[in-house]
Amino acid sequence: MGVGKTTIGRLLAKELGYGFVDTDNVIAQATGKSINQLFTEEGETAFRKLESDVLSQVCAFTKLTISTGGGIVLRLENWGYLHHGLIVWLDAPVELIYNRLAEDSTRPLLQDADPKGKLRSLLEQRTPLYSQADLHIIEREGETPEDLAKRILEAIPSVLKTQVSH
Repeated sequence: MGVGKTTIGRLLAKELGYGFVDTDNVIAQATGKSINQLFTEEGETAFRKLESDVLSQVCAFTKLTISTGGGIVLRLENWGYLHHGLIVWLDAPVELIYNRLAEDSTRPLLQDADPKGKLRSLLEQRTPLYSQADLHIIEREGETPEDLAKRILEAIPSVLKTQVSH
């Protein structure tokens, strides 16, 4: 969370001439509730199920850039859906993420006495899963979303060559 998935996803979609979908937005529109409300009222398990349902539907489309929640990697079934396309891991240092989200009260997993510690533990828990992505892009301090989108676009051909040769 807070790495810029939606912003960068939109930029990539525009550059590629693709459509764009943010799974969190689809869930919020479909349920008429914010992600925060869903976590509070239904719990994380119910949210993750909705997230998988949405992903299973949108992954069937071609020429689509999809931004997902950071926890989508937690359910094994989602990897089958994710592998319909190219998976990009946007990796930002905890300090950078924390600074971006310090004033954001809409992140249910950060409603914690120690949000920075929570970010660290989420990252530690998810890193082995994130590392299965096709592309690992490490964000650097001062980089703009446009810089990151450009780096991703430049890196895609090397990943595609690798996938084709398998």
